[in-house]
Amino acid sequence: MKERLWDLTRRLMLIPGLSGHEDRVRRAIAAELSCATQSDRLGNLWTTIEGDPSLPSLLIFAHMDQLGFILRKIEPDGTMRLERLGGVPERALLSQRMVIALGEGRDIPAIIGNKSHHATQVAEKYQVPSYRDLVLDAGFTSAAEAKEAGVRIGAPVVYAPQAMRLAGDRIAGTSVDDRAACAVLIALVQSLNKGNSGPTVHIAWSVQEEFNLRGIVPLAQRLNPDCAIQLDLMLASDTPDMAERGNMQLGQGPGMSLYSFHGRGTLNGVIPHPAMVALAESAAERADIDLQRSAQTGILTDLSYVQTLGEGVACLDLGFPARHTHSSLEMADLGDLASLLALLQAMITSIDSKFTLDRDAHT
Repeated sequence: MKERLWDLTRRLMLIPGLSGHEDRVRRAIAAELSCATQSDRLGNLWTTIEGDPSLPSLLIFAHMDQLGFILRKIEPDGTMRLERLGGVPERALLSQRMVIALGEGRDIPAIIGNKSHHATQVAEKYQVPSYRDLVLDAGFTSAAEAKEAGVRIGAPVVYAPQAMRLAGDRIAGTSVDDRAACAVLIALVQSLNKGNSGPTVHIAWSVQEEFNLRGIVPLAQRLNPDCAIQLDLMLASDTPDMAERGNMQLGQGPGMSLYSFHGRGTLNGVIPHPAMVALAESAAERADIDLQRSAQTGILTDLSYVQTLGEGVACLDLGFPARHTHSSLEMADLGDLASLLALLQAMITSIDSKFTLDRDAHT
């Protein structure tokens, strides 16, 4: 299963898919599935595996999009300026390989320029320039040449897609967040299509998570699930720069968020439903899966908006530990992805006639 997940993740990471421009990723995922799928006007993709209607229905989803930039200006000399889309770290941008993602067969390679070292003043060497001051350079000699190549203001720009194997089961790539979880869901659908005697399960790949966290909302309203599980990265804290953030380690199993909150302009987060926490913990114990725990401020997922729909949705964030998040090369562990898949399978089979969403039964 590790090799299958690597193959899926690698192929998905090599497809550009900025928020609002996920269509190539959506088509690639749909092509992997032998079952019927649907898509809505925003580009969300989903499939439904029917189950026992007397059991609570479940939505499991992961986002297809990645962060990046929108082209905002073409200079007379053919260089370009960028507007940030999503939580792009400015200190990770200089000298990066980029792609202006115009479409299959039309993508244009480019780089983010770095001021010549020979002309850099001493004080500048210790400064991180604002993204608004950076120049995207595709080698054009004029604005007219750029426009003739198909470049227009509003074009999506992403890190040049990369995917690599590292030591052991470690992998790295441009959009581990969240193509690794997308791969897990493809494998989950393929396993459930062999037989499902449990609840009705909706599996979805959502859009615009890195932009505004709300792309999943119309679909969640349409499906009206009783429970929802969102899959995304968990902040690994097993490197010196992250040690104080928690106890999450690569290679030690999937993670479960007990608290997430984002206070920088978005007052939102998820405190999971106790029934979902109990379901994950009991399923992990029965399947002999190590389940790590996370509680973080500064991280947020689109589950935040799903939980308040309708009469309220019982929600839980699950995921995989990841290092170097939102940089051009993020890192994850294939063993964690395989265990996350096994955990989801165990949780689905645990939703039976004894499972209840009554909070008082769990608190």
